[in-house]
Amino acid sequence: MRITARLDAESENYLEAIQKKKGLETVTDVLKYSLRETANQLQNQAKPGDQMKALLASGFVGSFDGEEDLSVNYKQYIAEYLDEKYPQHPEVTK
Repeated sequence: MRITARLDAESENYLEAIQKKKGLETVTDVLKYSLRETANQLQNQAKPGDQMKALLASGFVGSFDGEEDLSVNYKQYIAEYLDEKYPQHPEVTK
């Protein structure tokens, strides 16, 4: 495929920087490299839901044993836990 393109100064600077840093000889080599790298990045990007699927597959989600209403009454359960762990001294009144 033959490509003819006009580049603005900024794009030209990018092209030259890639060419120097990667040791590429021709503009064609830079374009091929850039297209390949961009395609790989797009292919490897996480798709919506991938993180949730990985978390669910790990077995971590839903592995907690606790009260069924913990998300609603967590303050009550924390208070009870702290009262058990750190009982009030008999001389101290509330």
